[in-house]
Amino acid sequence: MKSRLLLAIFLLSTFTAAAELPKLIPRETLFGVPPKAWPKLSPDGKRLAYIAADDKGVANVWVQPAEGGEAKLLTHERRPVWDYDWSADGTRIFFGQDGDGDENMHVFSADFATGNVRDLTPFRGVKAQHFAVSAAHPNEMLVELNLRDRRLFDVHRVNLETGAIVLEAQNPGDVNSWMTDWNFVVRGATAFDTNGQTIVRVRDNANAPWRDVVTMPFEQATMMGQLAGASVIGGFAADGKSLYIASALHSNTARIERIDARTGETLEVVAEHPKADAGEVAPEVMFDPRTHTLQAVRFIYQTSEWRYLDKRFGEDLESIARQTGRFARVISRSMDDARWIVSTESGNAPNTYYTYDRATKKLTLLFDEGEALKGYTLATPKPVILRARDGRELVSYLTLPPGSTGRNLPLVLLTHGGPWARDWDRYDPEVQLFANRGYAVLQVNFRGSTGLGLDYYNAGNNQVGLAMSDDILDGVRWAIKEGIADPKHIVAYGASMGGYASVRAITKEPQMFSCAVDYVGITELRSAVAAFPPYWVAARNRWIRRMGDVLTDDALNRRLSPFYDVSKIEVPILVASGANDVRARLEHAEIFVKTLRDAKRDVTFVVYPDEGHGFGRPENNFDYYGRVEEFLSRCAGGRAEPWKKIEGSTAEVR
Repeated sequence: MKSRLLLAIFLLSTFTAAAELPKLIPRETLFGVPPKAWPKLSPDGKRLAYIAADDKGVANVWVQPAEGGEAKLLTHERRPVWDYDWSADGTRIFFGQDGDGDENMHVFSADFATGNVRDLTPFRGVKAQHFAVSAAHPNEMLVELNLRDRRLFDVHRVNLETGAIVLEAQNPGDVNSWMTDWNFVVRGATAFDTNGQTIVRVRDNANAPWRDVVTMPFEQATMMGQLAGASVIGGFAADGKSLYIASALHSNTARIERIDARTGETLEVVAEHPKADAGEVAPEVMFDPRTHTLQAVRFIYQTSEWRYLDKRFGEDLESIARQTGRFARVISRSMDDARWIVSTESGNAPNTYYTYDRATKKLTLLFDEGEALKGYTLATPKPVILRARDGRELVSYLTLPPGSTGRNLPLVLLTHGGPWARDWDRYDPEVQLFANRGYAVLQVNFRGSTGLGLDYYNAGNNQVGLAMSDDILDGVRWAIKEGIADPKHIVAYGASMGGYASVRAITKEPQMFSCAVDYVGITELRSAVAAFPPYWVAARNRWIRRMGDVLTDDALNRRLSPFYDVSKIEVPILVASGANDVRARLEHAEIFVKTLRDAKRDVTFVVYPDEGHGFGRPENNFDYYGRVEEFLSRCAGGRAEPWKKIEGSTAEVR
């Protein structure tokens, strides 16, 4: 009788807890193309471009009159177009597209009047990055191409009428990115020498010799400029005699300094934050399009904040933030700066976009990226400061399922990739999926994460798979100790090096987890680094310097690579790969899966033949996340919308 009573109480409490959870958000609503997203004004302010689905559900670029009216579909790509820009004269849209995720990006031009689409960089096997346009040169584009040497990016000037391409600046062998002045002359460069030093290089004009004006030793350089197309330089001052750089030479955090273009001398410290860098891979700065003066710098410690240098700009943006209750940033503006498009951002909702008339101060709703999510309850990520076992503070984020008690929940340890990257309290559909299904979500910025100062960043040196892994495990222990996480239902989940971290976690603490997901992850470090694309020179050097030389040190590679600890894995694992991935290559995933199966481990392996390092096509995302939530429900007990076969998905279970 007593056992029946206890069972009844248990069932009642379970039913009550489940009944309090909000209704399931369909995967296709969470991961589908928003009704309208990422709007941009033409330079003359007369037209508005935005991203929306075409009749096949693929994200493409549409254009309409700025004041409203019929929209025209301008691009017709079969893979999503998320990044685009206007030409300086407002007659064309430029966008990038690669070959099914192979990262050999080409830049295309779509003519508004004719609808014609032209490949501006039509070279097989060549990658384009970081293109730029200028109102002073409306018929030209500057673009970086590894045409001459696949390892290096030179700057080329493209004639938009004829398609002619001329070499503008040749890479001497160490430049990772370039910067123009306001006259559209390539005058700045971010370079990396063989000792890992970051170099700011400047010249006076297109025919003048280059000179190194600032050198940042390895231990005093942040992640700025180390990714393809990223930079240490925020931009040149209006007169061209000085420039703005992100520097931590004289502080723990990367601050914005204005330096003399001839000598590199610091003329003034423009903006700084005691605990956050002025960006992650490039300075996050805003310039006035008319005067070219610096207006604001963005910092993210626990949440986003601006440092304003232009009083009127700051008053306008803060007024918008107060009216909307969200962090606001200008994402597009007319050349006369009279009209803005503002994105307002929050961790618990997709972006909402407004037009703003600076003369009248009128803020008008343009569209809401989360329109399809109206009626559903979304979760709010909360910043928390955790302490690692050695006392180090770790900036982290906890998201609880809406309607839950916040106690004894299954938990997803969601670890960022990079590993030299970071999480913050942005809106993330993955976080929302897991929270909606009843999981607490923990994101730990382990030591070595970027954007949080040199001390934080350098603490990760030679700690990949070691203290960096311990930090996320300490995060799980904290969640268990606080009564948030059910110790029997802990999931390790991550993509790229987050996938590495998840596999590493289940080999270091096999009893802590109930299952793991390795999404386009790396498990054998030597083979991964050896197979990096040829243009990842700076990235390869950074990996070796910060991780240790796994290319030549076999013992170190075996110590850090979870591939060699398959025997320690005791829980089910889901592995997902893109066949065209140039970072976490399919052949490496296949070897890992075979090793797991030879060891009689429970592994599910899904391959998407038309994807790369992360999945772009909505059909494949719907399929993938359907498999993920069913897998997690089986091993960790959360809710799930049943997986279903998705028309158009190329998923292969192998």
